Amino acid sequence: MATPTPANEALWLLGPRGPFEVRPTPVPTPAAGQVVVRVRAVAVNPVDAITGPLRRLVTPWVRFPTVLGSDVAGEVLAVGTDVTDLAVGDRVTAFAAGQEKPRNSAAEGGFQRIVTVLDRVTTRLPDDLSFEQAAVLPLALATAAAGLYEADQLALPLPGDGADRSDQVVLVWGASTSVGSNAVQLARASGYTVVATAGRSNHDLVRSLGAEAVLDYRDDDVDGEVAAALRGRLLAGTIAIGSGSLGHALRITRRASGTKRIASAYPDPVTAVRSRIARLRGIRVSAIWGGTPVVSPVGPAVFRDFLPGALADGRFRAAPEAMVVGHGLEALPGALQTLRDGVSARKVVVGMDD
Repeated sequence: MATPTPANEALWLLGPRGPFEVRPTPVPTPAAGQVVVRVRAVAVNPVDAITGPLRRLVTPWVRFPTVLGSDVAGEVLAVGTDVTDLAVGDRVTAFAAGQEKPRNSAAEGGFQRIVTVLDRVTTRLPDDLSFEQAAVLPLALATAAAGLYEADQLALPLPGDGADRSDQVVLVWGASTSVGSNAVQLARASGYTVVATAGRSNHDLVRSLGAEAVLDYRDDDVDGEVAAALRGRLLAGTIAIGSGSLGHALRITRRASGTKRIASAYPDPVTAVRSRIARLRGIRVSAIWGGTPVVSPVGPAVFRDFLPGALADGRFRAAPEAMVVGHGLEALPGALQTLRDGVSARKVVVGMDD
């Protein structure tokens, strides 16, 4: 006897300032290129936690009420007619793209029990990876991949092509963050040596992800320490993550040999001004938008072609550690507050078990 499809509910954000409300919502039917997933865990991201005028500034295209959430993990319930690489019952993690401008669809927001996702940014999971841990991946992975691989960012070769570029270095500033944890691993998978910064308590974590050298971003002479670690090798590019990271990246890039490209994962008005000034000095600074792989070739290259095998054989880890703070849609507002209060080297996750 076939298992009946469960009812659907979503956590709706009624306006840019709130409130949130759990409401019944239709069970979706997949169109071409889509997959319907029964959500077992979701992670929350800083973009979910913003509110008021800032939300209008970051995603002005979003129509309210809406459903937030980008990071989901669960089981496939249905696939579109042209989806051949996934089947009903597969365990997956996916980038729920409802808040992205090309999609702008509440049915594709991750804060619900049954969600529509795009096949091109969905990854089959190995059996030994829990849904809660897998949910830490999608947006952070996409953001790191955008910064490293998109043509208007660092434009590095995609992961897994087998080339050894160990004489070239990717600098990851903020490597213990969610984006940084993925950037370190992707850069290594593309054959590069990684030099990174993180708080001293997270150095072992960042080394375990593949960084050759890890410096404490709080050190008074951290720029000089990073420059020393780069000496004698070419800088292939820099991923700058977090407040204050761009200033350090600019100073280091001016002193280093190699590519003068910086991808900033902390876009703000100051970044735009400093980017124009830096260009006069031969340094190219670009602001990363984590949703770009939803529509670019980078998405399927990373989510479909690279990640399933890399997770299965241990070349890539779902990092950072999941911090499960509750279960059910009703726990999500509290999870967002936990994120606002601050976490280090962990990602806030909510389980969705029945």
